[in-house]
Amino acid sequence: MNAVSQRVKAIVAYYLDVPSELVLENSSLIDDLGADSLGVVEIVLAIEEEFGLDVDGEKADKISTVGDAIRYIEEVRTLRV
Repeated sequence: MNAVSQRVKAIVAYYLDVPSELVLENSSLIDDLGADSLGVVEIVLAIEEEFGLDVDGEKADKISTVGDAIRYIEEVRTLRV
């Protein structure tokens, strides 16, 4: 597990108050982990702060799993280099 993955999983576990071992890359934020729309927004805001990103609304709407968030961060970081 890489550092981005670990940090995203920790954020999700914290904001959704779920055990970290339940937070898997294929976990749906809403269906599997019980997030509501406000919870997803809080997670996106925390990711923005943690990684120094600005996630636009259209991209944020496409983040439905933990893996989606991880892939988005890795793509943005690759483009910055």
